[in-house]
This record gives sequence, C-alpha cells and structure tokens, in this order.
Amino acid sequence: MVALLKVLNIHERRFAAPASAVGSLIDTLASTADRLWPHRSWPRMTFDRPLGVGAKGGHGPIRYVVESHEPGVSVRFRFTGPAGFDGHHGFEMLGSGGREVVLRHTLQMETKGPAVISWPLIYRPLHDALLEDAMAQAAVSLGVEPEVRGWSRWVKLLRSLLAGKRTARRS
Repeated sequence: MVALLKVLNIHERRFAAPASAVGSLIDTLASTADRLWPHRSWPRMTFDRPLGVGAKGGHGPIRYVVESHEPGVSVRFRFTGPAGFDGHHGFEMLGSGGREVVLRHTLQMETKGPAVISWPLIYRPLHDALLEDAMAQAAVSLGVEPEVRGWSRWVKLLRSLLAGKRTARRS
C-alpha cells in the first residue's frame, strides 16, 4: 500500500487596488522586474524562458513547468520535483471591478513516498512563510501597508540548516 497525503494550501490577500494592478504582479514573476516574489529573502523563481506555457524552472529544490498563463489574471505551475509532489500551484487575481481584488495562491497536490513526511515537516512551513512574504511583497508593490507575519522558530531553524551561513535575512 502506498501512503498518500492530499494537500490543499491557500494563501490570499484582499487589496483595494485596480484589478489590472494586482493582475500585473503575476505577470512579473521570474522577471528582472519581479514585484511579487520575495526574492530578497527566498530563492528566486527562475525559468528557462519568459513566463509562459511550457516554461520550465522553479525556486530552490522545487521544480515545475508553466501549465497555463492568462496574462493579468493567473498562472498555474505543474510540479516536476521534488519526487512525490504530484499536483500544481499558482497565483490568480479574483475580482474585476469592485472595490476589492483578491490575490490568491493555491497549492493542490498529493504527496507520495518520502514527500508524505517531508511536506508537513520541511516544505509546508517554508512554503507558508514564503507565501506570506509574497503577499506582503504584493502589498508593498501596490503601495499598501503590508501585513507582515513573522517566521516561526521552526522556519528560522530550517532555513539555517538548509542554507548554512548563506541564509538570507528578511528585508
């Protein structure tokens, strides 16, 4: 019998900003003008070409391919690594004319093998901290006061163990 762990992980923020401004943040991912990814504190998101369907890359040990991209609205990535991550994640802008727009990141996958243990113990805490930093980065990029959530002691320890002396500090 193969052990499986189903994962649904959502991070979102509401912004009083034009939909076009929030949606445009998604389109800057992995570019030199990236205004969404918290690359000062986390491994950069990089691809083998500009953001678009079929682009391959990832961040740190997380690998994926762009499965869909609707400019100004959404991007969805299909995991290709680490082993045992079977699913997708991505950003989407929800709302089109009201007073509030939602920026949401959704991760949905099944984990298998060692990932059944590594996801909850290692990857999830780091993922959650990174996504909260991305939402704060989105706020800064939109000229809004960010809601900054501190890193847990566990996240600080994991970052220290995984990066050694090269651990980037939050900026």
